[in-house]
Amino acid sequence: MVDGNEVGTMDALDVMANLPQVIPHYQPIFSADEHGVVGYEVLGRFQTETGPVSLGPFFHDETIPEEFRIEVDDVVTKKALDYFLSLDDQTLLIFLNRDANLLMLDRGESFLQLLLTYEAKGLALSRIVLEINEQHFKGDVDQLSHLLTYLRTYGVKVAVDNIAEHSIHLERIGVLSPDILKIDLRELRKTSVHQAYQEIVHSISLLARKIGATLLYEDIETSFQLQYAWRHGGRYYQGYYLAKPAPEVVPRDLLKDLLRQECHRFIQQEKKKLETLYQIAEQFQQRISALLGKYKKAADFNELISLLAGELDDVCFRIYVCDEDGFQQSGNMFKRGGRWELQPQYYMKNWSWRPYFLENIIRMRSRRRGILSDLYTDIETGETIRTYSYPIDERHYLFIDLSYSYLFEHDAHY
Repeated sequence: MVDGNEVGTMDALDVMANLPQVIPHYQPIFSADEHGVVGYEVLGRFQTETGPVSLGPFFHDETIPEEFRIEVDDVVTKKALDYFLSLDDQTLLIFLNRDANLLMLDRGESFLQLLLTYEAKGLALSRIVLEINEQHFKGDVDQLSHLLTYLRTYGVKVAVDNIAEHSIHLERIGVLSPDILKIDLRELRKTSVHQAYQEIVHSISLLARKIGATLLYEDIETSFQLQYAWRHGGRYYQGYYLAKPAPEVVPRDLLKDLLRQECHRFIQQEKKKLETLYQIAEQFQQRISALLGKYKKAADFNELISLLAGELDDVCFRIYVCDEDGFQQSGNMFKRGGRWELQPQYYMKNWSWRPYFLENIIRMRSRRRGILSDLYTDIETGETIRTYSYPIDERHYLFIDLSYSYLFEHDAHY
């Protein structure tokens, strides 16, 4: 994390000549379950006449000799660990940033020896969280994975940074199997967030669940971002909205009342949203049931969806019928430019490959009720939609793609 003024490359020798002016700052990390401070990220600073400036650019500048960056990193780490050992609270997590490329120069040996020195002084290594940015790593991921696995045998935890920005590397994240995934929420400060970003975050949350990792959302600067983190599976939170980096730690319960109030508000809003979706699903259940009874003498499924299109013109833009194996038993009734058209070329297309398709078929069959899907992006139109599916009989299922305008009008668009 970089904030405030920064040390540029021209100041690298000045930093090396004034190591006593290299100091750590600590940014609190708050937990969703306790609403208190669970740990701190250690950030390097350089004390100047006008105040401390970030050492982030110094650490990230590959033109600066490796031994310089390692030495300064060690200075920050030692001062931070000395400070944490002096505190009464010996349970706080300590997040230490390390460049994975520098770490691998000696297979992490110097870093481990530094930690073992402090373990001998009474520091439990289970408190240490090694934070790396995998995207910048240029070496063999398998070798890095072996190192991280080795460090874990000493109790050290692993966090991988900036996940959402570089989602293309998710398969490498799976190899590293970190304990914590850090997601930067800077993207949410833009005036409009593309649905693709939401899908990326959703994918990361699924990955975290699969590999047993905890989600930490950072760079939270507004209540909206905090709510987003809460809604998307975040257990840990970090950012200026909560607390800025400082030369000392803060009381563990600093924001307990605020976070409880915020959490209560989030819960109320989420319950309201879920109740809205439940009501929409119930209304469709009754409406579709009545319409199928009305048109039970339709000659075939194409005639049925044509009749339904006229009845559902205000809510959807596509209607079709599939069998229990996902083979389409009708064409598509598709609304284009305000007019419905039958697309017969979709007959017998198979959709069983879609996520949750067969699971939802079984759910509908067993419950004999329709299902309202999560939000997703339609492949053909690029529109954000939901699908309502309904069991016509034991073998056939109706699918109705609801338009974004309908979802927006009924507060079902988020």
